[in-house]
Amino acid sequence: MDGSAHGTADGALRRMVEGFERFRRRHFETDADLYDTLLRDGQRPEVMVIACSDSRTDPAIITGAAPGELFVVRNVAALVPPYEEDRRPHGTAAAIEFGVVGLGVRHIVVLGHSFCAGVRCLVEHDHAAQRFAFVSDWVAVAAEVREEMEGLVTEADRALVGRLAEQAAVLASLRHLATYPFVAERAADGRLDLHGWYFHFGWGVLLAAGGPRGPFRQLDAGTPIPPAIGRQAGAATLTAG
Repeated sequence: MDGSAHGTADGALRRMVEGFERFRRRHFETDADLYDTLLRDGQRPEVMVIACSDSRTDPAIITGAAPGELFVVRNVAALVPPYEEDRRPHGTAAAIEFGVVGLGVRHIVVLGHSFCAGVRCLVEHDHAAQRFAFVSDWVAVAAEVREEMEGLVTEADRALVGRLAEQAAVLASLRHLATYPFVAERAADGRLDLHGWYFHFGWGVLLAAGGPRGPFRQLDAGTPIPPAIGRQAGAATLTAG
């Protein structure tokens, strides 16, 4: 490794440390009450966000959330695999269980985004598998999205199909969420609401699914939040797609 590469890496880490210092001054010196409360009372987030690992789409940053407000689950493409009872380790499923059963969150937001490389790997599965073995296997949990997009992908409309696939992946994850018994039970009796959101960072807009099959419409401070999808459809209808 040459000196320039080392310097660049060190600069990135230095910015992280400096950022932490600003965070510490704000939350542990200027305004220490927040973390005192979180330490004393524990975390009580009302919202779980299932988001992509993409560095450009941090849910807390794009929503301006304070510490303790969001329980965030992140993975490639913001996907939720269908429920399985195989007793094997499942990281995303474990986080969902902890948020719903342990923390009692009131809302789950599946947050997709534009220009998602994970969804592109899903749609272009055969090509992606040559480069990303783990990613290719992971995104296959939403293989129905690729099936929905088949026949649509041409050079002329590739960008449009990409955006449609990203939104379809959000809806697929909502369907998969409803296969988890502890999610379906709480969604059915009104203790838990499911939402599908989509952040288009090319336009700087946030969209929300209006129903189990969309469409996605823009959200802003002056528009009402669409009704929870689980309540609109019922768990049985949602899982049936």
